[in-house]
Formats: sequence, C-alpha cells, structure tokens
Amino acid sequence: MAPLLVIACLLGGCAVPGSKQAALDDALRQYEAMVRWSEWDGALMFLAPESLEEHPVTELDIERLRQFRVTNYTIRSSAPYDEDNGLRQVVEIRVFNKNQATERSVIDNQDWKYNDEANVWLLHTGLPDVTQGR
Repeated sequence: MAPLLVIACLLGGCAVPGSKQAALDDALRQYEAMVRWSEWDGALMFLAPESLEEHPVTELDIERLRQFRVTNYTIRSSAPYDEDNGLRQVVEIRVFNKNQATERSVIDNQDWKYNDEANVWLLHTGLPDVTQGR
C-alpha cells in the first residue's frame, strides 16, 4: 500500500486488513447480519466460551428467539475501552413477534472483547433478550 494511501486510511478511520480494527469491523458486520436475518444458531458462534459457560444457551432459548423476526438493527452508541481491547455497544433491535403479531424495540447492551490468542472479537453479553419489557 502506498504511504499516502495508508495515511489517508488511518486518518479516515478505515481498517488495515489483518488489523485488530479490521477484525472488529468484520465481527460486528457478520454478527449484525446474523441477527438481522434472525440466524440465531449462527449468532451463537460469536459468543465467548466463558460467557456460554456462565449462561448456557439452551434449545428452548433458541426456539424462543425463533418466534421473533428482526425488523431493524440500529447501533445507538459504540465506545472502545481497555486500550481498544474492548468495545461497548448499545444496539436497538426491533423485533416482530410472529405469534402475537406485534412489534417492539429491544435494547441490547453488547460487550465485545478481543481474544489475543485466537485473534478474534467475542461477545461477552450473550444473545439479545427479546423478552425485555414483558
């Protein structure tokens, strides 16, 4: 990459391929796509193993999520922490309940952390709680 292009990219906020920022952008984009398409089994791949140990996702949890279709996914805020090894993100997810024919908004507070060993970003706060506000 030409030096001027690298400088322009860094100043413009674009991620250098293979960088931690590129890995974050990729993980967030893929996770958002999984949630937008209500692909809950695929979204599980982004959960940190320690999070799954503390709060296992059961087949009943997945079946409950399948009752909902995501109609919108909007990032409301995003802030890095821990020297850019973590990201807190607040996402508003609109879901349509197929059984009740109702739509509502769910706030999903996401905590992403970088895993140096695997060179991946993992979600430590679990899948969205679509039962909020009941």
